[in-house]
Amino acid sequence: MEINTKFLELACEKAWEYQGVTYPNPAVGCAIVKNGTLVSCEAHKLAGAPHAEVEALKSAFLILSDNQTQKDTLSKLQLSHEIHNFLKQNAKDTFKECSVYVTLEPCAHEGRTPSCADLLSTLKPKCVVIGQKEQNSVAVGGGVKLEQNGIATLYMKSEACKELIEPFLRWQSGQFVFFKLALTMNGRISGGKISCDESFKLVHRLREKIDLLCIGGNTVRVDRPTLDARLVGGRAPNVLVYSKNNNFERSIPMFAVSNRDVAVSDSLEGIKDYNFVMIEGGAGMLAATKEKVSHYLFFISTQMSGNCDLNALDLSFKILHSRRIDKDLLVWAKRSDNG
Repeated sequence: MEINTKFLELACEKAWEYQGVTYPNPAVGCAIVKNGTLVSCEAHKLAGAPHAEVEALKSAFLILSDNQTQKDTLSKLQLSHEIHNFLKQNAKDTFKECSVYVTLEPCAHEGRTPSCADLLSTLKPKCVVIGQKEQNSVAVGGGVKLEQNGIATLYMKSEACKELIEPFLRWQSGQFVFFKLALTMNGRISGGKISCDESFKLVHRLREKIDLLCIGGNTVRVDRPTLDARLVGGRAPNVLVYSKNNNFERSIPMFAVSNRDVAVSDSLEGIKDYNFVMIEGGAGMLAATKEKVSHYLFFISTQMSGNCDLNALDLSFKILHSRRIDKDLLVWAKRSDNG
C-alpha cells in the first residue's frame, strides 16, 4: 500500500486556516485520495459543524458520484447528522478505492455531531492514514473501531500534524496563549489601520472564541479601541489592560461594551485565570509577555511606511503556517530562540 505523506501536509495546511476558531474543538484537516490523486481536502470549520472527515467525504462524493440527483440532494445538506445519514445510505462503493488522510484520529463518540469512525467504518475506504492519535479520553478509540471493521489503519506520528494540534492540547491541558500582531513589511505597527478587512474579520472571529484579550496600555490610549467581535456578530472577550497607570479616559469605546469585564493592572498574573488568551500590543507587550506566549499570529500588510517600531527586539521564530489573506500575509509561528 503506497502512502504519500504530502496529503497529510495538505490536510494540515487546510486546517490551519481555522486554527483558533474551532474551539472548543481542535483544528483538523482531511484529504480524500483515489489512485494517488487528490479528490478533496477539507477542514473542520466551527464547533458543532461537520468534522473534517465529513466535509471531505461530502466534497469527494460530489466529485466521484455519477448520480446527479443524489449530488443535488447532498449539496444542500449542511448539518453533520444529515450528511452522515445520506452517505451511509447512498455512498455504497464510492470510496472503496480511496485513501483517507486525516490529521487527527477520527472521533469514536457521539457528541454534538455523530462519530466519524462510525461513518468511515460504514463507507469502508481502502485505508485511513492518521497523522496523530487522539488524546482526549472522550473521543479516543476511532482507529481501533476502523481496524475492527476491516479497514487498514496507519498511524504516522506526523510532525506537521503534531504542530497543528499543539494549540488545542495546550488549551486542553490548561492554557493556550498567543500574541497577535499586525505590521507593515518594514515593521511599523502603529499609526493607523494596517491590516485589510478580511484580516480584521478573522481577528474578530478569534476574539469571539477567546476567554481573555490582554492589551498594552499605550495601545489603548493611542488607538482608543473597542476590542469586540462586532464584525462577526460575536460576544466580546474580557479584557486585561497591562499598564502601570490606570488613567484611561472611560470614554474609550472598549469600556462601554456590555457583558464583559475590563481590568487594568500593572501585573500580568491575571492571565493565569483564563484558558484561551490572545495578547495584542506593541514592542513593549512583545517583550513583557514573551515568557507567557507559545504562539504568534502575524498579519503582514503590503505597506511600507513610517518607521519600524520593533528595532529593540531580538526574537526569532519557526514558521508553522503561512498564507495570503486578501492583501495580507498571515503567519502562525513559534519562538525558536527559547528552546
